[in-house]
Order: sequence, then structure tokens, then C-alpha cells
Amino acid sequence: MMRSTRSILGAGATAATIAALGLAGSGVAAAGTPPNVTGQKYSAAQTAITGAGFTPVVQSITGDQVAWPNCVVTRTQARTKPAPPNSSGSAVSQLLVSLNCYAGAASATSPGYSVASPEGKAAIAAAAAASSSSSGG
Repeated sequence: MMRSTRSILGAGATAATIAALGLAGSGVAAAGTPPNVTGQKYSAAQTAITGAGFTPVVQSITGDQVAWPNCVVTRTQARTKPAPPNSSGSAVSQLLVSLNCYAGAASATSPGYSVASPEGKAAIAAAAAASSSSSGG
């Protein structure tokens, strides 16, 4: 009687192990190639990132003059976050993003984009255009 009980328990444990291994293998997230969202506003980048099967994660922020949706993505890095140990969860494909949240070009009195950068040049041009239109020019 003991012998058959051991066989049944052994078979059950083996089946449970095989099932667990099968779940572990199927839990890996299958996201494709991460999208190139560098230079885009974070609001648009989030849509592209989630559409490609990734979860956007803000890794770093420079500046604090604008809200996150209006920040510009300056760098990305893909990573796979594994499921917690001893769980039936799945791995998650993430795209880490660095954001630049400056409102305009840097000056002697306020931080911002470098005036030599494309963003800084655009900010200067926009400020000049706004100044000339508001002064009636």
C-alpha cells in the first residue's frame, strides 16, 4: 500500500513540475522591436511604445518647467522585467525613457535647452515670432 502511494505522489509531483515549467516558458512577453521615439513629445511616444507591445517607464527627467506629456524623449532603452519569483506572472517588456522637460532655451537667468540644440533653436525662433506678432510687427 505504501508503495503505490509513493508512486502516485511521485507522478503528481512530476506532473506539477512539468506544468510549472510550461507556464514559465509561456510567460515571456513577446514584444517586437521597440519604436524609435527619441525627439517626440512623451504623449505621442507613449502611444507608439504601448502600440509596439512595450510598457513605457520614465527613467530620468531633466528640467521641470512642463508637464510630462509635453516633455521631449531624449533617450530610450529596452528591457525585460522578469515575473516575480514563485509567481504565475509574466515577464514585461519595458521601454525606459529619459525626458527633457524644459520649456524653452536656456538663458543667464533660467535653465532650458542649449541654444545650440535643435530644440533651443526652435524655442528661440518661436519666442522671436511671438514677440514680433505681439508687438504688431
